[in-house]
Parts: sequence; C-alpha cells; structure tokens
Amino acid sequence: MFRVQDNDVHQCDSGWVPVFVDQDKSISLMSIGFLLEKPDDAVVWRGPKKNALIKQFVTDVAWGDLDFLIVDTPPGTSDEHISTVEALRPYKPLGAILVTTPQAVSVGDVRRELTFCKKTGLRVLGIVENMSGFVCPHCSECTNVFSKGGGEELAKHAGVPFLGCVPLDPQLSQSLEEGRDFIQEFPKSAAFPALAHIAQQILDGTSQRSS
Repeated sequence: MFRVQDNDVHQCDSGWVPVFVDQDKSISLMSIGFLLEKPDDAVVWRGPKKNALIKQFVTDVAWGDLDFLIVDTPPGTSDEHISTVEALRPYKPLGAILVTTPQAVSVGDVRRELTFCKKTGLRVLGIVENMSGFVCPHCSECTNVFSKGGGEELAKHAGVPFLGCVPLDPQLSQSLEEGRDFIQEFPKSAAFPALAHIAQQILDGTSQRSS
C-alpha cells in the first residue's frame, strides 16, 4: 500500500530505525516483512518467539515523537493479541478500533474481540463496518452485496460507538494496490466522505480521552 516493501531496516543507537513512507518522515512503519530474506518466506515461529518480537517492535524501535502509534492486527483473540496489549499497557493505549464486514460470520468474530477487549481492560473506540455495499463506478449506485447493518447493530448491542460504513469502492482498491494517495486523488469517490467521517470521529474520541 505504501510501496516500501523493498526497504531495509537499519540499526541505530536507539534500536531499529523504522521505514519512512515519505521524505518528511510523517509516517513510519515496522513489519516483520522488512526482516525476511525473501518476501515469500513464511514465518513459522512458535508463540514465545513471536511474542518476543512483538515486544521488540514496541520497545526496541526508534519511533521518535509520535502523534499516534497504530498496531494493525489480524482478526482474532490469540496469544499475539494478548502480547500486543501487554507490551503497550505501560504506554496507556487509547483503545482499539474493531473492523467487521456485514456478514454474520464476521460480526461473530468481532463480538468475541469485544469480549477480549473487555477482559483485558482495553477501551473500544468504536466499530467500523467495511465492505458495506458496492458502489458502481459508472452510475454510483450502491448495492448491498454482503447485506448491511451488522456492524451498527453490534455496536448498539455492545454499547460502543459506531464509527461508520466503508463501501466497496474500485477507486479505493486501485489506490491501495498501486500505493497511491486515495484522499488526494479521489476526493469525489463514495468512500472519501465515509473515511473522512470515521477518521474525524476517531480523532475526536482520542482527544477527549487524552485531555
């Protein structure tokens, strides 16, 4: 998505130097993908080794001054998720954003993640419903391919904020595949106001928490 997959991670006195997306160093990344010899290598590690690397990504990377540290995890409530929460706990994380799709199977997974957050004391900033309808690039009509409303109903039932819906948008998919700036290039796309609304709600929620 950022076209930095061929970059290398270097060492400095403070630890690993993250990979920077732009010359202004406004976004920095760290991924196990940067540490592999070949991009197609599988990471076949047992729990302790994976958990140790998660802690290193938090404590041994020279992040510098950050506005936000965002940890993108796969769905689930595994040992890795527990290790991530524990590694971040000393830094008082602002919370978690849970992403679902409208289908019942996905909503069920996120329901378990809500329970996980409750048991680990991690505040839920809100729920986002992704793939919420398909926007036709020709007529702009939205068709609910995977039904609609599962994320909003779950948020209401759990008593957490519903941040919004993101439709399936070919322009958004194309931007992600090609590593282009979707916000700058497609301000009139159907997904643009949805993403802007979600981002603003997250910023408002975190500012209230940190103030």
